[in-house]
Amino acid sequence: MKSTIEELGPTRVRMAIEVPWGDLDHAFGEVYKELGKQVRVPGFRPGKVPNRVLDQRIGRPVVLEQVVQHAVPEIYSEVIRENQVRVLGQPDIEVTRLDDNDTLAFTAEVDVAPQLELPSLDDLAVTVDDVEVTDEEIDQQVSVMRERFSMLTGVERAAQDGDFVSIDLEAKLNGEVLEDGSTTGMSYEVGSGSLMEGLDDAVRGLSADESKTFETALLAGPNAGETAEVTVTVRSVKEKELPELDDEFASTASEFDTLDELREDVRTRLARSKVIQQGAQARDKLVEHLIETIEVPIPENLVDREIEWRNQAFERELAQAGMDWDAFLKMSGVESREEYEADQRKNVEEAVKTQFILDAIADAREVTVANDDLSAQIMAQAQRNRMSPEQFAQQLQQGGNIAEFVADVRRTKTLAQLLEQTTITDASGNRVDLEALRPKTVQAPAEDEATGDEGTGDAPAEGEDIGVQAVASEAAEGATENTEDVTKA
Repeated sequence: MKSTIEELGPTRVRMAIEVPWGDLDHAFGEVYKELGKQVRVPGFRPGKVPNRVLDQRIGRPVVLEQVVQHAVPEIYSEVIRENQVRVLGQPDIEVTRLDDNDTLAFTAEVDVAPQLELPSLDDLAVTVDDVEVTDEEIDQQVSVMRERFSMLTGVERAAQDGDFVSIDLEAKLNGEVLEDGSTTGMSYEVGSGSLMEGLDDAVRGLSADESKTFETALLAGPNAGETAEVTVTVRSVKEKELPELDDEFASTASEFDTLDELREDVRTRLARSKVIQQGAQARDKLVEHLIETIEVPIPENLVDREIEWRNQAFERELAQAGMDWDAFLKMSGVESREEYEADQRKNVEEAVKTQFILDAIADAREVTVANDDLSAQIMAQAQRNRMSPEQFAQQLQQGGNIAEFVADVRRTKTLAQLLEQTTITDASGNRVDLEALRPKTVQAPAEDEATGDEGTGDAPAEGEDIGVQAVASEAAEGATENTEDVTKA
């Protein structure tokens, strides 16, 4: 077998492959075996029909066509393995010669990962924000806790911002009541703006058993985007009473005896959260620096396929939510679909560039993935997906995503090594040590006393590694999320 590879550009090649007839014996054997089971010839048992009879029965050109279909993918795969070509996606195949009992020749054009020229990575440096916790931030967190311990008390007055009202809603379109736009007994916070445009203005000033009608655009359902007439009726009005900010509140809302102790604990938690954010910021700035300093050609076919895949998946989600593009764009504040798609293309291109860069650095440094690396990432991903490591590993295997997962782990490991050698300073010039983010054990209760929220993501779970490897892991995951693995054939 002869093969040559011609570079058509930095991310595309054409392979010219010539196969002597003798190398097709295995393909002929498989084709004749399958045809022998399908074709019925009088006088011969199924599977025992001679090859020459099959040629006569169905025609030699048909046999040759099936041999080509069987042989070309195997030969193509063998060529890319022997030449260590990192292909992206499926090739465009063209048979250029098919001489019976002589030669099969074909070409394969395919996108490939570019060869990058890497600069020196010995003096990497990034600057991150200072860790500063203000009294206003502490007040805000304490206010959240205070809200959680508030009481609702019925009042005999008109509703105003901050009140909680029980309301009935009836939406009409062209005079007909919309079942999916009507409800009763809904609790709503006046002024929150969380339900529909115009509702707050309608409810303000209404007392119990009073109604008001207003017009608003429907955001979901089969009539999304159309203007409906909505009547809101207030059934009850309750005001929120907040507890006094004193030592009694501190002992009730936390394990501390005084308000000063509680505020100091909130300060400590916020400072820790901001230190973690420093690590994430260092990671993002390092990736941004690599993208800016390393020239990376991008296969447009790869980007187009990824955008098409994302759009199809997103359109299915919109349909399930009863929305269309117009309703989504209005709700998200994006001016046009063109603006949305331009931003999406930019994100995909940056993700693909990040993959190429990390792969190139991993190749140059001969980064390998050990069993311990895989185990650590499987456990981390399983925890994020709320499943056991065994379930996550089985999911990878069943989905055929093991090679892609290994590639992601390799990128994670590469980025972690880069972060370790990067000089990180804050805006004040102080050195930031990411290894200081790696505690032996960190206690994180189900409800964070500093914020009153469950699972805010700011505080790590018990025993969670939030050092260099974890920071790099989040970066690699973000760079490759929903993006085709560029190392996958």
